[in-house]
Amino acid sequence: MIEIRPRADLGRAQHGWLDSRHHFSFGEYHDPLRMHWGHLRVWNDDSIAPHSGFPTHPHRDMEIITYVRKGAITHEDSLGNRGRTVAGDVQVMSAGTGIAHSEYNREDEATEIFQIWIFPDRSGLPPSWGTRPFPVGERAGSFVTLASGMAEDDDALQIRADARLVAATLSAGQVAEYEIGAGRKVYLVPASGRIEIGEQTASAGDGVAVRDETRLAIKALDDSEVVLVDVR
Repeated sequence: MIEIRPRADLGRAQHGWLDSRHHFSFGEYHDPLRMHWGHLRVWNDDSIAPHSGFPTHPHRDMEIITYVRKGAITHEDSLGNRGRTVAGDVQVMSAGTGIAHSEYNREDEATEIFQIWIFPDRSGLPPSWGTRPFPVGERAGSFVTLASGMAEDDDALQIRADARLVAATLSAGQVAEYEIGAGRKVYLVPASGRIEIGEQTASAGDGVAVRDETRLAIKALDDSEVVLVDVR
């Protein structure tokens, strides 16, 4: 089953400094049919105005991945971590027993991010944070794992969940394939461009929910960037 969820049908919140689309119920947006997708709980598509952002706030027992699509995001937390993550790169925060953090766009242009939350396999672990650059050229034409809690992905940023986040940059006409394990679900979003998947078309910002499939073939109809999460 491959279901396209058009960007125009997603939940939306506008706060002046923040324009956010919610793929799943979040904040004031509630849809009982879109509470989560397996262990994937949140996928927010955020545009943050220059010199603004999320002030310090707490999290607990959640794996939070920030994928920066445009601009940069600056993170500070109660553990003393501070870092700036730029477009194409990712940061991971394991909230564990509790962590407070802020995320600000300190740039002169809007910053665009995907903020992705995944339920951890275990609760009550110490919190942690990390970031890592992944040059776009390394994932040209195929998927590259950026963050994962799966044993075979020890090269990626580690999360505490049986899940992985991958991304690919595709030129028009290129096809990227992804194998799906038994009983697993996939959710993907074209960060840019337009793709064909299962004889359906998805454009930038659309969500694609996949289950009961063993292999995906994703064809770029335009130059495209695709972000995909694999969960149980």
